[in-house]
Amino acid sequence: MIVVTGGARSGKSAHVEGLVARQYSQVLYIATSTVTDDEMAARIARHRAQRPAHWRTLECYRDLDAVIRQQVQPGEAVVIECITTLLANLLYDASGGADPDTLDFDALEKGLQQQIDALIAACQQTRAPVYIVTNELGMSITPENRLARHFVDIAGRANQKLARAAEEVWLVVSGIGVKIK
Repeated sequence: MIVVTGGARSGKSAHVEGLVARQYSQVLYIATSTVTDDEMAARIARHRAQRPAHWRTLECYRDLDAVIRQQVQPGEAVVIECITTLLANLLYDASGGADPDTLDFDALEKGLQQQIDALIAACQQTRAPVYIVTNELGMSITPENRLARHFVDIAGRANQKLARAAEEVWLVVSGIGVKIK
């Protein structure tokens, strides 16, 4: 498992796609974004356009452990783009869109971290190389609202788990990848 992290628009996607394309011709690209509005649809379209057309794409964000166990073909590398979006989607699903002031974030995080633990286990069990993209959210100011603060905490703990379990970790800053593990 290789984790690639960095800030928004740091070049993480291009970096991981370059790492993968240099070594593998067959790739399963797991895209965790969902279309929520026109702007997000445009972002997704840009990401699709920059990937090689022959890469297989699955668009999903739940139960990625099962996806890895059941969908990866022999000789295929896997790219998961991205954990932060996966967590945001899972958090929204689990909370039902309720008012953040009414949410039990400890209980919600427990379910999200179970998804991360299951993903790590699947990555450790598959023969396929798995490249995971995630945002490093902890390098900025503490958000002013409760939901954002809890999300940064949840994502930070998930990223730490992924990094501990990874064989390699890359930090991408201004389009430059630096191997930190």
